[in-house]
Amino acid sequence: MADSTPEDRDEATTPDDTATADAKSSADKPAADDKPTSGEGANADPAAETGLDADTDSDAQDSDFEDSDDADLESHHSPALIATAVALPVVLIVAVLVAAFIALRAPVEREPLALGPVPAPAADGPACQTLLPALPADLGDYTKATLVEPAPPATRAWQLPDGGDPITLRCGLDRPLEFNRASPLTVIDGVKWFQVRDEAGKTGTWFAVDRETYIALTVPDGSGTSAVQTVSDVIDANLPAREPTPGDL
Repeated sequence: MADSTPEDRDEATTPDDTATADAKSSADKPAADDKPTSGEGANADPAAETGLDADTDSDAQDSDFEDSDDADLESHHSPALIATAVALPVVLIVAVLVAAFIALRAPVEREPLALGPVPAPAADGPACQTLLPALPADLGDYTKATLVEPAPPATRAWQLPDGGDPITLRCGLDRPLEFNRASPLTVIDGVKWFQVRDEAGKTGTWFAVDRETYIALTVPDGSGTSAVQTVSDVIDANLPAREPTPGDL
């Protein structure tokens, strides 16, 4: 086979082949003016990046505003909540103290007092009918007590608010057996009294012996002398005095 000459090679390369090769080469090379689209290249679109950053900044600002509002609400309500938390225990304590004070001041419901009968021939006489309505409702700390019915005639009683041994008054009695010419007398606010002690009962009974009838006032030990003084004033103001009539020795 004979070798080909340059002329033969030039002739073999036709113009159509050359144009085809040039077109292919031109298609394989990117155009100098082409720019990568967003997300397709090393450098992203600045406008797109700026839009993302703006959304992020907006969310951050909204979050900051919400946090600021929450902080304002907490700072606004916190003093009120603290004041309420402090005030509630104080109100409860005050309410308990007030209730206890009222309970202590409230009168105790006492049971009616039973008094046994004693001979009192002049209980329905004018002296007792004058004296009893004039007696006070209170004798110092002692207040008038309710008596169990049927109560002995011409009697009164007083007790402390929480009960206990009473102060009792009986009017229209007979002359005490112990009262005689040798009996010592005590004058209190113009009234002559003769006292009989009851050591077992821890009481003293005072007998008014210078009036139309005998009047007995029994007081428990430790109750003081105000009851005798008050009753003496009432007796002296309502019943005329007379000379005592003691028994024989």
